[in-house]
Amino acid sequence: MEAEVGIFVAAIVGPTAAGKTALALELARRLPLEVVSCDSQAIYRGMDVGTAKPTPEERAAVPHHLVDVVEVGEEFSAARYVELADAAIAEIHGRGKLPLVVGGTGLYLSALLFGLAAAPPKDEAVRRRLEEEVAREGAPALHARLVRVDPEAALRISPRDPVRIVRALEVWELTGKPLSSFHREHPRRPRYRALVLGVTPPRDELYRRVNERAVRMFEGGLLEETRALARRPGARRHLERCIGYGEALDVLEGRATPAEALARMQQEQRRYAKRQLTWFRKMDVRWLPWPPRVEEVVEAIVQARDFSRDVPGRAP
Repeated sequence: MEAEVGIFVAAIVGPTAAGKTALALELARRLPLEVVSCDSQAIYRGMDVGTAKPTPEERAAVPHHLVDVVEVGEEFSAARYVELADAAIAEIHGRGKLPLVVGGTGLYLSALLFGLAAAPPKDEAVRRRLEEEVAREGAPALHARLVRVDPEAALRISPRDPVRIVRALEVWELTGKPLSSFHREHPRRPRYRALVLGVTPPRDELYRRVNERAVRMFEGGLLEETRALARRPGARRHLERCIGYGEALDVLEGRATPAEALARMQQEQRRYAKRQLTWFRKMDVRWLPWPPRVEEVVEAIVQARDFSRDVPGRAP
C-alpha cells in the first residue's frame, strides 16, 4: 500500500542500549500512541534475549507492531519492512492514535520516511556467485573488498552482515556505481509528516550501558535461546551474523569461552552503536538532551503534530 503523506508520525531513534524503548513506554503513559518497531532483528520470532525486544508485559501495556513478524532465517528486506509498516501506521492512524516509530535500524527508517533508492534489482547469477564467495572466504573478506569500492557503504555495514555486503557488491558489479551513490541521488520526497527525535547518552555512558546489557543477555539465557534457535531449519546462517548469537554459537561449539565471547560481543555492540550514530547523524534528527525529559518530548511531539497539520506535506 502507499503511504498517506498527510499522516503524522513521530520517531524515537538512536544507538543500541540508549533507552529508546523505555522512553517510548513513558510517552505511552501520556499520549495515545502505538509503537511501530524499527529494528531489523526484533522482527524475528524467538530472538528475544539477544535483541532486547519489548517484554510480553510491555507489549501488553502498549501495542507494538512489527515485532515477531517472521521466522529466523526467513528472507526479509527494507521494502518488506516499509510495506508492513505502512499498513500498521494506517491502522494506528485510523484508530485516532499516534504512530510512534521506535528503533535503531537507519535503513528501515529512511526507507519508511523517504522511500527506497532506485538501485538495480537483484541479479540471481551475480548474487549466487557472491554468496558462494562469502561461504568460501568469509564475510569480512568481502567487506574488505567493499571498503575499496564503496567506503561510504562499508562504514555503515557490519563486516559480519553478508546480506548487505553482497547487495552492495552486487550493485557495484552491475552498474559500476557504489550503492552509496544511489542513496545520495535519491530524491528523498517525504512519505509522511514526521518528527524524528534522537536519544543517546554521552559516549562513555553509552558504552557502559552497552557492556552491561551484554552481560545481562549472557546471564539471562542467551546461550539457551541460541541453542534452541539453531535447531530450526535455516536459522543457523542468520544467527551466525547476528551480534550476540554468533558469539553464543562459538561458546556452544567450543570455539570460545564465555568470557571471550562476552568481550567480543561487547566490542561488536559498541561498533554497531557507532555505525548507528553515523547513519542517524546524516538524517534530519532532532537530538534530545541527555537524559531526555519526558514532558518536554511530549510537548515537542504535540507541537510538531499541530504545526505540520497546518502546513500540508511539510515535515517539521
